[in-house]
Amino acid sequence: MTTQAQCTLSDLLVLDKTAEDSYQAPVVVEESFPLYGGQIAAQALLAAGLTVSGRQLPRSLHAAYLLPGDTTAPVDFEVERDRDGLSFSARRVVARQHGRTVFTMSASFHEPSAGQDTQLGEHPAPTPPEESEPFEMGRFPLLEWRLPAQTQPWGRGRPTRLWARTKDTLPQNPLLDACALTYLSDVSTGISGVSGGGKYAGITLDHTVWFHRQVSFDSWILLDMIPKTVAQGRGWYTGGMYTTEGTLAASLAQETLFPPAGPQR
Repeated sequence: MTTQAQCTLSDLLVLDKTAEDSYQAPVVVEESFPLYGGQIAAQALLAAGLTVSGRQLPRSLHAAYLLPGDTTAPVDFEVERDRDGLSFSARRVVARQHGRTVFTMSASFHEPSAGQDTQLGEHPAPTPPEESEPFEMGRFPLLEWRLPAQTQPWGRGRPTRLWARTKDTLPQNPLLDACALTYLSDVSTGISGVSGGGKYAGITLDHTVWFHRQVSFDSWILLDMIPKTVAQGRGWYTGGMYTTEGTLAASLAQETLFPPAGPQR
């Protein structure tokens, strides 16, 4: 068993091949919480990426969280090859623990091509990381955090805007860079400041990330989340991950539980 103090993000982004298109995450970090959603998503994307051409990079992922993951047990990933094309490939990943499916993902890969590179609309203008206060994110000691000025209300210790970078140096690999952004993408929640939510508001139901530009997580990345709507016990928000220059590296959308405040079953 590995503790958080002994683990790095690079350690989590290593999978053992157990059979053709089957992998296992060998590092188990025991915690008192369910398995972190960004971790299992990053590892599932890695498993999918290991089965495609090295020229193709992650384009998007669409993940569904079915059961709470167990931090005391390894996760097994099985990849299905839906399509292999000249420029695009598609994969489906099933993650299992104790014989149960806890997570599924559809992932698409694309070989980058030359063409227009334009970012539309205004990008965030946050407090720079060097002028932002250090911040502790509890169960995420693998990353270094800075807290810029907030533009959205936040509560339950969960800001909606954060600077982050990995404490270790990741190998130079575009697939791992996308997996690192995926790990970051599920941190906090964009609806933490919306009033009326119960104690467990924020548990992820499904999650989508679109990768626009390759960036290294060795540099500061801004995670900026924007609440959109809450209805029928669910909340939905969008967001983006930006470089210090304001370049949009990836976009995300997530739906989470938002049960009413009061006694929890």
